Amino acid sequence: MSHSIHHQMFSHTIWHHCEQSYSINPEFYIRLQDSYQVNINILLLAQYLDQQHYVLMQQHWETLTSVVEKWEANVLQPYRRLRRITKVHLANDEYQKMLDVELIMERKSQNMLLQKLNLLDGETVNSDHCGPSNIQHYLSLFGLDEAIMTELNPQGVISL
Repeated sequence: MSHSIHHQMFSHTIWHHCEQSYSINPEFYIRLQDSYQVNINILLLAQYLDQQHYVLMQQHWETLTSVVEKWEANVLQPYRRLRRITKVHLANDEYQKMLDVELIMERKSQNMLLQKLNLLDGETVNSDHCGPSNIQHYLSLFGLDEAIMTELNPQGVISL
């Protein structure tokens, strides 16, 4: 059984939960990002919403992706590439400053996603819901399915 919730309001604390999930196995998420261009923030958001039994439709994930697409393609991703290239040429404190700036950019992406998320109508479902999960909806945008989560993380460290 499920019921619609219109304009569910999520706060910035959502990202604290997402960061906790990320901290369990950051290499796993970075592999997904680097190998398949999966947006880590969006994937973490999908995981969080699945844990909350709050399901968005496929088109919502397309919308969320498009919200940050231009910003990340034009600003965040080029900066990330620059940071990675310069790592070997920088002192640790200089490199840390670059990481800090990248984190500020990530926070901007998170704010953009949160604003859009709060405008979308999702559906609260029971824990025995057998329809597609948020992770399935999001990964399908890349031609992937949930099996990739297990393949890239065979230790099973990430709980879905």
